[in-house]
Amino acid sequence: MREIVLDTETTGFEPSEGHRIVEIGAIELINHMPTGRSFHEYINPDRAMPKDAFEVHGLGDDFLRDKPRFAAIAPRFLEFIGADARLVIHNAAFDIKFLNAELGWAGHPALEVERVLDTLALARRKFPGAPASLDALCRRFAIDNSARERHGALLDSELLAEVYLELVGGRQPDFALGAVAGPAAETESADTVAWTAPRRAATLAPRLTGAEAAAHAAFVDSMGDRAIWKKFGGGS
Repeated sequence: MREIVLDTETTGFEPSEGHRIVEIGAIELINHMPTGRSFHEYINPDRAMPKDAFEVHGLGDDFLRDKPRFAAIAPRFLEFIGADARLVIHNAAFDIKFLNAELGWAGHPALEVERVLDTLALARRKFPGAPASLDALCRRFAIDNSARERHGALLDSELLAEVYLELVGGRQPDFALGAVAGPAAETESADTVAWTAPRRAATLAPRLTGAEAAAHAAFVDSMGDRAIWKKFGGGS
């Protein structure tokens, strides 16, 4: 399964008000493992960088003046993300709104929303009521985001990839953004590919108290016969 984790930085909040993308960063995952392939471009927005946007991104007019326009990088961006890869984006509605506006201005078809996975929505479903910003999720999963002094599309994509893998069930053993997947991984030994955690010499003693077990059983009983714990033999 191929996935593209991506992020954009923009001059503002609404393309309908003339705001544009100034940076795109994306990294490739195959079967939830980074391949080492990435896409990164700074983009000339053909407009002045607002002061508040400069403070967030640190990208000024002088820096962006000689960068390519979006239309020039669009073919390579579309080639990188491909036609079928899932697009993993935090607060996806914002990025897709800008990407589709830029693609439309450049004469390309819009990206289909069906191929997008929004990690913000995923985090809110998994941790209802908890902070779900990228920084908050990095803190939750003990992911080092100390280099994120300002927003940057490629760095944010790398952090989001780690967050995403935690949200969908935990990082692979020895997870690293420089890990190799795909054809190069075929040279690895079977022992490496089939790595599993060693068994403990002795089973750990349960930490659940009798009172806690009784409270849980009462809670399950209060949910009626349709409680999932009862279906799988975990109820009272």
